[in-house]
Amino acid sequence: MAHKILVLNGPNLNLLGTREPEVYGTDTLDDIVGDLRKLAEGQGIELRDYQSNSEGALIDALHEARGWAAGVVFNPGAFTHTSVALRDAISATELPVVETHLSNVHAREEFRHHSYISAVCVGVVAGFGRESYRLAFDALISHLQ
Repeated sequence: MAHKILVLNGPNLNLLGTREPEVYGTDTLDDIVGDLRKLAEGQGIELRDYQSNSEGALIDALHEARGWAAGVVFNPGAFTHTSVALRDAISATELPVVETHLSNVHAREEFRHHSYISAVCVGVVAGFGRESYRLAFDALISHLQ
């Protein structure tokens, strides 16, 4: 049976392409997810994506994924550094989650160096721009196999 993957994106990622392009690049979230969708289709994988600026909506998406997804690629954005609730939701799903970030969070402001999410994820990919998503997707598929 083909895997089903959720690509989940947190706050402000809907502004990619125009928000701080020197940090996040000029690719839009639609560009990034479109590339992943093509990659997934080529491997017979169903990919669903969701973005929200609301912590509660992201938690709801994780809870819903328990019923259909084999794993999650998750860019929690700034919630990475603040949300125990998202950490708990990831733990509760018992799904493999790969945390991903466009920028190298460890080369940025000190408050971005700590992730509440990482410890409950199977891995973290950060700092490779839009390639971070592809690398996270590939790592998740490898983990599932």
